[in-house]
Amino acid sequence: MDCIKMVVTMNPCPCGYFGHPTRQCSCTQVAIDRYLQRISGPLLDRIDVHVEVSPVDYDEISGEIGGECSADILRRVLKAREIQTKRYEAMGLDITSNAELPSNVLRTVCKHTPAAAKMLKGAFESMGLSARAYDKVLKVSRTIADLEGAKIIDIQHISEAIQYRSLDRKYWYNR
Repeated sequence: MDCIKMVVTMNPCPCGYFGHPTRQCSCTQVAIDRYLQRISGPLLDRIDVHVEVSPVDYDEISGEIGGECSADILRRVLKAREIQTKRYEAMGLDITSNAELPSNVLRTVCKHTPAAAKMLKGAFESMGLSARAYDKVLKVSRTIADLEGAKIIDIQHISEAIQYRSLDRKYWYNR
């Protein structure tokens, strides 16, 4: 299966300040709606992870940021990829990552706790997720669980994966 990795960026409105904590947006609601309609729901559905990036203030960008170092993140990612490769080899699938997982085996691989299932159902209903977006949430939550070395998807994995569907919630929710 051919697989591409693509990163897409966009502003929240023509002026770029819609939702900004300190700057005033100069756009009308009609202009914002017209701008957001330039990206279709079906195209948005095909993007696995949506991340809204907030402005960074001077103290954050200039100071020492305490967080996980890149080498540790790389180790976790390589371990998760190894878990995925072994899982799919054992199943006889010619794939190496959760993103490539076909729908017909998705539910077999993405076993989750009852609490996780309840959260996923709530998100599906309240956010109006499509079947494709539902599958994306499952695949991303499986990856998050793999990064933690967890065999079963739990509520925190589903919760984090849902957070990565922010555009479904924020802009296209009622379209």
